[in-house]
Amino acid sequence: MALRHPIYDDETEALRAQIRRFCEKEILPHMEAWEEAGEMPRSVYQAAAEAGLLGLSFPEELAATGATGVRVALMAHGIGLPPILNLGSEEMKRRVLPEVLSGDKIAALAISEAEGGSDVASIRTRARRDGDHFVVDGQKMFISNGVRGDYYSVAVRTGGEGMGGISLLLIERDRAGFTQTELPKSGWWTSDTAVLHFDGVRVPVSNLIGAENAGFKGIMANFNLERLGIAASVLGSTRCAYREAVRYTGARKTFGKFLREHQVVRHKLVDMAMRLQAMEAAVDTTIWKVRQGERCIPEIARLKNQLTKDHEWVASQAVQVFGGAGIIRGHPVERIFRESKILSIGGGSVEVMKDLAAKQLGF
Repeated sequence: MALRHPIYDDETEALRAQIRRFCEKEILPHMEAWEEAGEMPRSVYQAAAEAGLLGLSFPEELAATGATGVRVALMAHGIGLPPILNLGSEEMKRRVLPEVLSGDKIAALAISEAEGGSDVASIRTRARRDGDHFVVDGQKMFISNGVRGDYYSVAVRTGGEGMGGISLLLIERDRAGFTQTELPKSGWWTSDTAVLHFDGVRVPVSNLIGAENAGFKGIMANFNLERLGIAASVLGSTRCAYREAVRYTGARKTFGKFLREHQVVRHKLVDMAMRLQAMEAAVDTTIWKVRQGERCIPEIARLKNQLTKDHEWVASQAVQVFGGAGIIRGHPVERIFRESKILSIGGGSVEVMKDLAAKQLGF
């Protein structure tokens, strides 16, 4: 009998199994076609809602099946909601949450700008007060679900310089003066990424998410959980790459022997397994701490950095095991390797995470 994992109870294991079944039925058969088309249908959100999964965070399981671009689209959907859920008015929640959680509308988070990136305190998108409205001018850059989104949680400057002058606004996609430009990228093709343009966009003051000039704290709390979700998805993608490599080495023969019968390949698989084992332990420990109520800001920053570094290495080794087959588009290993670098940038780059961890530790 397999040993029970200390932080995963029966309910958690049943949910993970449900997510895997959902991926195998609703996503994996269509992944290659969606990748080539550059988008996934909105019906995926509705299918996830009908399965009772849309309001949940399950990046590890999605990534472990190789559904990387879909994972990003659904995860971006998920990080757009917490500001509204945690800080929004009751009226805003009643108006937005049912439509989003049913899969009828798509949420997005809009923080980053071309000039600032992870430097949230320096954002320039301005929202000036005009009676009972804010008038928004500026741009947001690298926004996931930026084209397909319906509701955007947007960081704007309503006050003076620095973190104390930042607010969060709910901005609907159909407001006059709000346009989107899609950005082509090297991976995550089923998830759209865009520049958001705000040109005199009028937004009711009632669309404030939380208090005016108090948005920075909410943004930081959201970032911390986003980074933990990225770490979990990195673990899932690494598992997928390792699993595919193990499978291939037991099926492919060279020089009269299966690949795994060659010592150099066996040792490569062991090295990959060693990295994966350490990654699993680090993620599980951090999740346990978060469940106990710890914020784990420096731990999550270090976790994201270490996992993305190990993931890039494992993904590279998996491609090496596959040889020529590993660079053919449409194979999970090719997709995972091609997208591995994005993970060390999205949600906060390696350099930003190191500096954040250092400051949190008092260095």
